[in-house]
Amino acid sequence: MPDRFWSRAVLAALTLLAVFPGTAGASQPGRIPVVLFPAFHLTKLMVTVDDQTAAPGCPRSGRFEDWFRNDHPSTVFSQVCQDRLLTLRYRGSPSTPMSSRFSNQPGVDVRIVGYGRTGSAPFYEPLYRRLEAAGYVRDADIRVAGYDSRLTPDMGGFLRRTRELVEDTYRDNGDRPVHLIGHSNGPLYAQYLLTHTTRAWRDKYIHGFTPIAGNFPGQGLLYPVLFTGLNVQDFGYPATEENAGSSARLYLSAPSSYMSASDPEVFGDREVVVRDASTGRDYTPRDYPRLFADANLPVAGEIADHYVGFIAFADARSFPDVDVYAERGFGLATVVGARLPNLTVGQVADTSGFLNRDGDGNQEDITNEAVLAWKAMGCHRFSLTDNPGVDHFALPGDRNVLDRLLAHLERPRSLCPSR
Repeated sequence: MPDRFWSRAVLAALTLLAVFPGTAGASQPGRIPVVLFPAFHLTKLMVTVDDQTAAPGCPRSGRFEDWFRNDHPSTVFSQVCQDRLLTLRYRGSPSTPMSSRFSNQPGVDVRIVGYGRTGSAPFYEPLYRRLEAAGYVRDADIRVAGYDSRLTPDMGGFLRRTRELVEDTYRDNGDRPVHLIGHSNGPLYAQYLLTHTTRAWRDKYIHGFTPIAGNFPGQGLLYPVLFTGLNVQDFGYPATEENAGSSARLYLSAPSSYMSASDPEVFGDREVVVRDASTGRDYTPRDYPRLFADANLPVAGEIADHYVGFIAFADARSFPDVDVYAERGFGLATVVGARLPNLTVGQVADTSGFLNRDGDGNQEDITNEAVLAWKAMGCHRFSLTDNPGVDHFALPGDRNVLDRLLAHLERPRSLCPSR
């Protein structure tokens, strides 16, 4: 293992560019400002490489962007080189907190492009335009809490910068509480914020929370991705063994992979996530320790033990204690696992071997229904609205979803006594 690793503070400096938007164009009196938490890899990242030696055969210096639907992908750094340079280093020292065991490769700097601004997450143009039609102003009362999707919210300075963004948005908009919107993995980061701030802070700064297909307990798909990889550019599966290997190793190194994988405390053995054709053995979420042991992936097992089920949400102590208006899709075949020839890392995915169940095309029904635990919040409002046949990635731009969002933004928040 390399002998130089960074502290959490240094890693934070190297993984974000916290440039908050200014106050120009603050919204009209009475309108509730919003902060959006994007989905997995829907935040623009700029990767700067300076005299790197970690990936022989790849350019030693240069820059490339990493985000879903990147409209100007690099012509200098191949997908394999990008994967290798974004693969995190890990030092499994028991004396080091888990969140401080990860570091970028030497010579690699990763930053959020335009943190806080809508341009940092262009996928959500339909949402921005719908809000603008209602009088909202980009980068004034619409802001974006982006993050490095490789990292979990206990890393990279996420909590500090997001809390500051919410507070700035509150002040810049007439001291009005902020409504949080999250899509897919974004609600995990929003939930972490809500459960790592005080009740007094939430009462002052938060109007409510709209999780759109929140991936709170994880999804089965992430387990086979640790063997096949998945390219961020188009969320397609690598077509070559070299790319499958580089991509799978990237996900194996990222703590967010495990946070995003189905939690056995919620899923138990209700779905098969990996079927090993060489042994005939099935692995459910409950079997993840055996899966990593059988695959001879002890480091993955170590990281998984800490980060699988990392976002607490289902017990009363972890309720967000704000008004929640959740949205979900269903009625679509959804991949939750895969039949693999064996447990070798770097396999080219065979789509005929995918294992499906009902869901929104990306997350299964178990995931999307788990938020129903929040019905027990008591005083604060909770709703979960079904959107039959609406795909996971269409939900944040769906007309009905956005109409409900605007209606919820106009509702006064619940005033609840302290517990």
